Parts: sequence; structure tokens; C-alpha cells
Amino acid sequence: MAKIYASIWSNDKATEMAKFYKSVFKGTKIGKTAYWGSNPMGVKEGSVLTIHLTLMGQKIMLLNGFMPMTFNESVSFVVPCKTQKEIDYYWKKLSSGGGNPVQCGWVIDKFGVRWQITPAEFDKWNTSKNKKKKEAVMHTMWKMTKLEIKKLQKAFELGEPQS
Repeated sequence: MAKIYASIWSNDKATEMAKFYKSVFKGTKIGKTAYWGSNPMGVKEGSVLTIHLTLMGQKIMLLNGFMPMTFNESVSFVVPCKTQKEIDYYWKKLSSGGGNPVQCGWVIDKFGVRWQITPAEFDKWNTSKNKKKKEAVMHTMWKMTKLEIKKLQKAFELGEPQS
């Protein structure tokens, strides 16, 4: 059975996106590229249709569609980071060139794709059976734009929101 993978509709930016993501996510591999044939949508024959990437072990297909589409907050990619240095790196890279930092660890890159740059421990904290600790992490996170691992960890350990 085939594995599920994401397709990102990029209007006419698939090649630019592939290069950008390869520069951000070390070890990214650019795979097969498909090209438009003759079509009734008015897309130039021979232009890029799809580019496959393997990004942090996840296959993603970038699609140059035939009509403008926009992204919204309902879909995002989570980047779990073990260190603050990793968070800082992805935050800076993904918000560069016209990207936008957003509340609670989110970044909208220059193409409009949403990314959640989170501590690797976040799922553990967020699913804790200790309601006080879990809520302390959430209340601390809601005050942040770029997430700070030490503050979130402290909130979890003490069960008290940090400022």
C-alpha cells in the first residue's frame, strides 16, 4: 500500500520552493520532476508540473497548478526541535525573504506555507495527564511568538505559567 504524502499547490513557484526548502532543511533531496504536456488550462507545455522532495524524511510534492490558490491556517507543517538553537535556525530561515512570524511558534514562509516550529517535547507536555502542568505550558506558549524551550520546560516542571 502506498504511503500518504502532502501535495503543496504552488501556482508557479514549485522550482523556487524546492530550492528554498533544500536550503533550509539540511539533507533534503529533490526527486522526480514532471512537466506539463499539452493541456486545456493554458499552461505552457514543458513547464514544471510537479517536483517531489524528501524533507526531513517526509515526501512532499510541490505542484504548479493552473489557477491561483492561497494557503490558510488550517494546514501547517510541524518542525520538532531538540534545542533552542534549532528553533532559532528554522525560525530565522523560514521567516526570511518576506516570511512572517506568528504567535505560538508559527511562521508563514515567503510562499504562504505555515510552519509550527516547536520543541520536540511539546507533544509530551501537551498530552500530559497532569492538567496543571499541561495548562502551564499552554498559557506560557500563548504569550510567545518564537517559542523558548527553557520557559516552556520550566512551566511544565513547576506547573505554573512563565512570563
